[in-house]
Amino acid sequence: MCDYCGCRDFPLIGRLSAEHETIANAAGRLHTAVRAGDADALPALDALVALLVPHTATEEDGLFRELRDEGSLAEAVVKLCAEHDDIHGVLGAVDRAAPDWPAVLAALDRLHRHIDNEEHGLFPAAVIALPIPAWDRITPTAAHRPGTARAGQVRSTSA
Repeated sequence: MCDYCGCRDFPLIGRLSAEHETIANAAGRLHTAVRAGDADALPALDALVALLVPHTATEEDGLFRELRDEGSLAEAVVKLCAEHDDIHGVLGAVDRAAPDWPAVLAALDRLHRHIDNEEHGLFPAAVIALPIPAWDRITPTAAHRPGTARAGQVRSTSA
């Protein structure tokens, strides 16, 4: 994960980056279980999907929406959303009786590249592209920061 540009100082980017690290670790556990023929592969898959679903919803409903509206990174956002759909499609459609592990491993490779593109491309660019009012709309409020009862929700300000 990136630590050189300061984009993690933006609370939402910091949160998404931390989630990327957790997701990458879960993907690594799944990869290891699949390669070893481990019986824990399906539970590892379930754990990864459980992390991905809320993460991508946060990206798409917050940061990506603002970037789409701003316009300069809209094409990149469309590509990243298509990658979300692809990865979710593969991981969510695994036949539990006869898993297609090669397809899962290929999706994990795409997930790794996807996270890298967000961390080293989109997130730093978003910091530059989005105006302060956009960040205000998508920044978790103090009452909803991690460790509170409603962590993960974002503030919505409509004018």
